[in-house]
Amino acid sequence: MAVNAAAVYKDNRILTASPAELTLMLYDGAIKFCNIAIMALEKDDLEKAHINIIKVQKIIMEFRATLDFKYPSANQFELVYDYIYRRLVEGNIKKDKEIIEEALGYIREMRDTWKEVMRLAK
Repeated sequence: MAVNAAAVYKDNRILTASPAELTLMLYDGAIKFCNIAIMALEKDDLEKAHINIIKVQKIIMEFRATLDFKYPSANQFELVYDYIYRRLVEGNIKKDKEIIEEALGYIREMRDTWKEVMRLAK
């Protein structure tokens, strides 16, 4: 029963979230999946690492796909997202924890910046 209540809460949170909050949730998800991948690499669970790195790559691709180029900063964001994506691909191919940790650092910075933008917008 508690599992169902948690799922309903999560679904409602997503359905009622603003676009800014959804973006924050995506950043948080990317961070979570990076952390899971790093732990999997430490345990030599290559399949689990691969699956979670792919999840992060999909989130980064979504961020890139939704950039609005009427704003000049979109070009800078695209460069950052492209770099993060390429590092994730390389880290996944090489199963290199340090590369994934580097990507994670950039994702955290982007999330923290986004949180600050949300705070200032209120």
